[in-house]
Amino acid sequence: MAIPWLLALKVIPWGDVIEHAPKVLNAARKLMDRQKAPESPTATAMPMDLVSDTPPSLGELRNRLIEARQLIDQQAQTQTQMAQTLAELAEQNARLVAAVELLRVRTRLFMFVIAALVIGVVVLFAR
Repeated sequence: MAIPWLLALKVIPWGDVIEHAPKVLNAARKLMDRQKAPESPTATAMPMDLVSDTPPSLGELRNRLIEARQLIDQQAQTQTQMAQTLAELAEQNARLVAAVELLRVRTRLFMFVIAALVIGVVVLFAR
């Protein structure tokens, strides 16, 4: 059972895997760092008080809007980076699937050749 695994290791395009590995690793680390980063103090600093009698001033509303836009921009950048990382992983997955498919075809061909050789040897010894 070790022979198919050895063939699989030979068929996989290790050069491409090694070439793209640092990019994927860096992108994954950036995403993990962003997930671990503490919340910004501006996001939780001043919750909107809906019960108070006085409405917030125009300056407060403008500051909150600017903060909200910045948060939306950060989330959009994070989503773009996640999409790029996902695209890279999908590309690598497609390459690996193609390599495995090639290996499957070669293994099937190899089994037919072996079966034909065994039948040939049996016929030769039977005479």
